[in-house]
Amino acid sequence: MSLNSFELTGRAASHVCAAPTLECVLHRRVADAVIALRDEARGAGIQLKIVSAFRDFNRQVELWSAKYNGERPLLDRAGHALEVSKLYENELIDAILIWSALPGASRHHWGTEIDVIDAAAVPAGYRPQLIAGEFAPGGCFAQLGGWLDSNMARFGFFRPYATDQGGVQPEPWHLSFASVSVAALELLSLDVLREAIETSVMPGRDLVLARLPELYERYVLRVDQP
Repeated sequence: MSLNSFELTGRAASHVCAAPTLECVLHRRVADAVIALRDEARGAGIQLKIVSAFRDFNRQVELWSAKYNGERPLLDRAGHALEVSKLYENELIDAILIWSALPGASRHHWGTEIDVIDAAAVPAGYRPQLIAGEFAPGGCFAQLGGWLDSNMARFGFFRPYATDQGGVQPEPWHLSFASVSVAALELLSLDVLREAIETSVMPGRDLVLARLPELYERYVLRVDQP
């Protein structure tokens, strides 16, 4: 089942459904694979928990706007906090895109992507941040990261942000269901993305549109393959 332009850009939810046992919303073809992955992880002492799954266009606009307006933390590539007021508009856009997708371009719109943690490994009083250090040796999710390295492909998953390609920072917590997401990326053309952004009220929209071919190539297309 191919996704249409509204599903690809998160402006429709006809391709997703609630997965009550996972407490999230996913593409109709993904839930069973996630459940199998979770159950297998449990045997290794890992309590796989999904902290983000399907996200619609409006929610992505909210996240974008909060970072653009300095209402949510903004980090550089090293994970250090940035002051929004000291950034030129182009610098601000690039800083956001290191960690957060353009509305319409988030892979979470497809319902094929999950951000995961090991709930059993969260230290008392600690709030997971989804940063690389948590998955590095000695990090609280190091066991989860290693287990996923060895097992996720058997369930159809891969990491689209496994390596630094000069666009989105590596995200070891982000898994993608390959049999749907690879085709979705091919369908998310520059024209489809442009049309979605043109209809939005996101801050910085006009500058984003002026730079869209460059941003699309760097932050949308530059991903690791299964």
